[in-house]
Amino acid sequence: MQTFLEFEKPIAELEGKIEELRHLTDAGELNIADEVGKLQVKVDKLLRSTYAKLTAAQKVQVARHPSRPHCLDYVEGLIEDFTPLAGDRHFAEDAAVVGGLGRFRGRSVVVIGQEKGHDTESRVRHNFGMAKPEGYRKAQRLMQMAERFSLPVVSLVDTAGAFPGVQAEERGQAEAIAKSIETCLRIGVPLVSAVIGEGGSGGAIAIATADRVLMLEHAIYSVISPEGCASILWRSSDMAGEAATALRLTSQDLKELGVIDRVVQEPIGGAHRAPDETVTALGDAIEESLRELDGQDAATLRRRRREKFLEMGQKGLG
Repeated sequence: MQTFLEFEKPIAELEGKIEELRHLTDAGELNIADEVGKLQVKVDKLLRSTYAKLTAAQKVQVARHPSRPHCLDYVEGLIEDFTPLAGDRHFAEDAAVVGGLGRFRGRSVVVIGQEKGHDTESRVRHNFGMAKPEGYRKAQRLMQMAERFSLPVVSLVDTAGAFPGVQAEERGQAEAIAKSIETCLRIGVPLVSAVIGEGGSGGAIAIATADRVLMLEHAIYSVISPEGCASILWRSSDMAGEAATALRLTSQDLKELGVIDRVVQEPIGGAHRAPDETVTALGDAIEESLRELDGQDAATLRRRRREKFLEMGQKGLG
């Protein structure tokens, strides 16, 4: 069943009428294909106009849409012979971070991503995509393995942030994130990252300090959630919409600021309306990015990656 966002109510009403008419047609009562066609044209036009002028707050809603394709959907659609690898070799397995070996369009790769889950059971199992220290240590292990076997790394970012619980802090959450960022900078193989939904704070950049950072059109990427920002600055989460605008967390803003390298267009109406099309589009962008990095030696990759992120800091200070 299609889930509609608050700003999509006019679209929902039109699509509801279409379903009613189709039901009548299926029942053999009427042949109203022409009327259905006219309504569908209106829906397409309304979708196009609505999604062309989304506010930052509305993009946050789209990025969090429950039907949006998640990490494992991209793995299933893009990676052949995927072999998941588990555990950080120190404490435990963290299901919020998934990773393993596979073949992406003819080349062997290591894939790392954050999985939110699609239903209550899977969301609880994956801790809603919020990793604990062992998840980031697993990511480090997989990146180091990729370097050992000269395999490029593809990371898929989709998390509200690292898990904020006491036990995570007790096990060294901040250190694990910092080490993961350091590992991203140190490995001498191509690293391409894609923000596919939410890119939340250090939990996201821990696996996104990459040679190429891609971002889906309606994804978000920010140092803090709009709700968290509003609670700090205005003492009220009711100001989350204003915070979303101020944070400049949309793909268009971040491309302009030079934080990401490429915006990957989504189908009209968002990735949740055409997940297979979105998976293919992202796959094309990842393939192109990997081709751009072919032939670069380890020293060059490390140097350019470090320079890229240092330049961001210098621009911010300027």
